[in-house]
Amino acid sequence: MVVDNGSDKRFTRQSPAPDDARLIQQFVDILWLEEGLSKNTQLAYQRDLSLFACWVNDLDLALQNVAMTDVRRYLNWRVAESLSPSSTARFISSARRFYRYLLREAIINIDPFLQIQLPKKGRSLPKTLTEDDVTALLLAPDTSTTIGMRDRAMLETLYATGVRVTELVSLNLVQLNLRMGVIRVIGKGDKERLVPLGEEACVWLARYLKSERQELLSDPSSEVVFPSQRGVQMTRQTFWHRIKHYALLAGIDKSLSPHVLRHAFATHLLNHGADLRVVQMMLGHSDLSTTQIYTHVAQQRLQELHMVHHPRG
Repeated sequence: MVVDNGSDKRFTRQSPAPDDARLIQQFVDILWLEEGLSKNTQLAYQRDLSLFACWVNDLDLALQNVAMTDVRRYLNWRVAESLSPSSTARFISSARRFYRYLLREAIINIDPFLQIQLPKKGRSLPKTLTEDDVTALLLAPDTSTTIGMRDRAMLETLYATGVRVTELVSLNLVQLNLRMGVIRVIGKGDKERLVPLGEEACVWLARYLKSERQELLSDPSSEVVFPSQRGVQMTRQTFWHRIKHYALLAGIDKSLSPHVLRHAFATHLLNHGADLRVVQMMLGHSDLSTTQIYTHVAQQRLQELHMVHHPRG
């Protein structure tokens, strides 16, 4: 039996009471007839509702006798069991439909889920790299080769500016100003922004533009900064494969993409004290709330450092 606070780890029933099992099956059958639900969706409804039925049956209740207070106790039990917010949201969606069905069939008079809200899903933190990871990645290309020099210049530019991969591969010469140390980025909605390159990126770009770029171009008059081996503008997919290749060479076992390097750019800037609004402008985010997710990544890293190095961490 589950105690009144709804927080016990166990309940005794392994399957719903026969009447409740029949109601659940009727509901699933109706959904299949009316909407042609897939077998997997039918099974998901049955699992969610059967678990709930076992819990309420342990309270000597039937599904049709459940009150809103019982629902809230069950949701508390799910929290105590560390069941994920996403699975709880799915259960609530299933139960809402089930009790609307019971109401429509005049099996109940009051819907106990009428005022139950879906749990808020925490926004997932973007994956990022440590500064040592980035250093290893930047050193991975063999700069004695034409392709290696191009890739080093691309990686340096990506990490120095935090540009999106589409903005990087579509970069043209007219957008570069190495003397001023900036690039003019054309972002989403054709919005332009100026982003500083930094000294290291400028050095590698200058070396690459001096000779290797011309060797790659199929059309000498082309303005594209980073041509592919075929001499034309590189695709996003090609650059993604190049990064995966260098991650392997650098011994980085984390899932890596151009976007992860963009996350690292933002996180490392904030870790070193950059202003959030400056980072917002550099990333080309129209809304500050989009950038604020990086403060959580930075804060998480600072907390880890505090725990490791502070005498009372």
